[in-house]
Amino acid sequence: MKVTYFHDTDTALIEFSTHDVVETKEISENIYIDVDVSGNPVSMTIEHAKQTTDLPNLSYVPIGYTAPNQF
Repeated sequence: MKVTYFHDTDTALIEFSTHDVVETKEISENIYIDVDVSGNPVSMTIEHAKQTTDLPNLSYVPIGYTAPNQF
């Protein structure tokens, strides 16, 4: 997964996979979801990201994951 922020347009792009996009669905005036041929999300675009999200505080926390032993 990759998150890109375009400062000049205040747009956040969250990429979930590299599959080909076959359709873009408008969720709201500022949120769009790109889906693949199976309907799975490929990416999400958020316009006016500073106004609609808490982007500077983005974090990733894996739940239920145990790191492999390191020797």
